[in-house]
Amino acid sequence: MRNRHLLILTIALLMAACGTKYKNPHIEIQTKLGDIEVELYPDQAPTTVAAFLSYVKAGYYKNSSFYRVLNSDNQPSNAEKAELIQGGLYRSNPKVHDTLTGIPHETTRQTGIQHKNGVISLARLAPGTATSEFFICLGDQPGFDYGGENNADKQGYAAFGKVVKGMDVVNKIYNQPEDNQSFDPPVPIFDIIQL
Repeated sequence: MRNRHLLILTIALLMAACGTKYKNPHIEIQTKLGDIEVELYPDQAPTTVAAFLSYVKAGYYKNSSFYRVLNSDNQPSNAEKAELIQGGLYRSNPKVHDTLTGIPHETTRQTGIQHKNGVISLARLAPGTATSEFFICLGDQPGFDYGGENNADKQGYAAFGKVVKGMDVVNKIYNQPEDNQSFDPPVPIFDIIQL
């Protein structure tokens, strides 16, 4: 009987070791100021997560950067205020950025993922134009949700995950020197990898 329990325990441990570490995919944004671990939500935002992970697997984020910051001091006084850091390929690898096809827009009304503190979302112009550029919210940003005030079209942004480790790094990046919403200099992203 003891050997049978030992065998069952061994098989269970081996199966656990062969399985994935997490229920949802996790990525690590490796920056000059530290690492940020993000859990992605493919059940809620399947199209957005699939596109983002395809860029990660293709290595597009190697040597990219966080290049933009919104804070309470660098936005017009009559605008809806937002706090975020934005990164991607736009400044570091425009040749790849400019070849990417827009991702069909998954609104927060569809996904149920609201722009709360630490949520990662895709930057965009019109709905369906988002590609490789992403931002991380500092504090809750309801103006980015469906029906929110930060987009004239009221469609909001496509949230698809949340920081689970490294918000201290997000805050450190947020507090870097900036000029007119641009980090000066940009904060290097060495790579983004799937864990």
